[in-house]
Amino acid sequence: MQKGILRPCGLLILFTLGDSGGVFSAAAQEPAHTQQSPIASFAPIVEKVAPSVVTVFTTQTVSRTLAPFPFSDDTLRQFFGGQLPRGQGKQTLQGLGSGVIVSPDGYVLTANHVVSGAEEIMMGLGTELRKYKAKKVGTDPGTDVALLKIDEKTLPAIAFADSEKARAGDIVLAIGNPFGLRQTVTMGIISAVGRGGMGIVDYENFIQTDAAINMGNSGGALVDTEGRLLGINTAIFSRSGGNQGVGFAIPANLARDVMQSLREKGRVIRGYIGTSVQTLTPDLTEAMKLNEQLTGALVGEVTPGSPSQKAGMKTGDVITAVNGKKVSDARELRLMIGSMAPGTKVQIEVNREGQRKMLDVELAEMPAAAAEQGAQASPEESAQPEKTTVSGGVAIADITDDIRSVLNLPKDIQGAVIAEIDADSPAAKAGLREGDVIQEVNKQPVKSAKDLVAISKKLKPTEKILMRVYSQGRSGYVALESK
Repeated sequence: MQKGILRPCGLLILFTLGDSGGVFSAAAQEPAHTQQSPIASFAPIVEKVAPSVVTVFTTQTVSRTLAPFPFSDDTLRQFFGGQLPRGQGKQTLQGLGSGVIVSPDGYVLTANHVVSGAEEIMMGLGTELRKYKAKKVGTDPGTDVALLKIDEKTLPAIAFADSEKARAGDIVLAIGNPFGLRQTVTMGIISAVGRGGMGIVDYENFIQTDAAINMGNSGGALVDTEGRLLGINTAIFSRSGGNQGVGFAIPANLARDVMQSLREKGRVIRGYIGTSVQTLTPDLTEAMKLNEQLTGALVGEVTPGSPSQKAGMKTGDVITAVNGKKVSDARELRLMIGSMAPGTKVQIEVNREGQRKMLDVELAEMPAAAAEQGAQASPEESAQPEKTTVSGGVAIADITDDIRSVLNLPKDIQGAVIAEIDADSPAAKAGLREGDVIQEVNKQPVKSAKDLVAISKKLKPTEKILMRVYSQGRSGYVALESK
């Protein structure tokens, strides 16, 4: 899998999982001295688990003023049971996915994107597909988990495995409804655990598997060889739209924690420290002149009045441990803090310009997610600002009132806005784009285009530049070559 091909999709858009058929014989794997014994079979496990896997039908009415849903290679796409119809006016979409019965009294886990936006949810149980109307108990887009409920008793609930004990190489079965083929079973192994950083959801800690998964299997079960739930299937990586042996499942432990919170409170309550963080890369380490062995989450922004600000955390700090547990990257920090309850007191270790510091932080409650910002216009669509070109193929300008309005910049954001950028420049290749605001260069504050020009003239030709940049609603760091 090529990192960088997986991208966040427009509407909470993941490509759903499914199973593709295939029966695997274990006979070829048996030692020679056991060849006379019966061929190994997973049939008893399937017979035990299959009744716990259900079919989820959804109905949603959409406006056809939008273009047909764009299917493109190398992306994760939402599954609604087929391509969106063309035409104008209102259209009814029929969706299809899977779910897993987790309690005898009618609670069912599925993937959030299977039921997102659904106006009606029906559930089919068993091979005879007994139909029940389901209601949403709660959803958590941050993990792509949803909890449903039907009015029924004595249902065949699945047992949970401890997904923390899952290892690469373990045999797993995927059970779901690919292409509407009810209770299809495929076999594979766990390819990796702890997968993240793909931009699918906010809290990524996926189990990766090569068990064949296709459209319609999202929300279905990934089980171990004892028939216990290891994960909820949620996404695939595919160039063709079909199974290519790279599927992802939400770990059972994470799904169970989310389920319990949704069942008890109707929502997931997470701990919050109030920082915007990113993974410390080798380029950033070099630009910040830190020990090249250092790993952790780099603080790009500290929210005023937040727990981290009250504890003395600063931008540029590298969070290296929480309660003595090492933090490898931003994803790991997000999972650690998000799994803790508000009010929890934690000790956070940071590296500040090479010096180790300990901060005592009391977690607050994660605030409601901010509404997604739409695509924003470039500064050129407002009054033309005066531009200044700096080295690296970047034209910058001061932040005028018009630019602040067009880019929806907070009043406290100061710096030099990128008005134009050469696509082949080091800055563009480092991720900078038009509309970004350069706030610092090598930890020197930038309040205007004039400041940035003055700083750039003092840079050494071979020096690695560390920039703090406001982009897409948050501040973070970028490292690039000066020439």
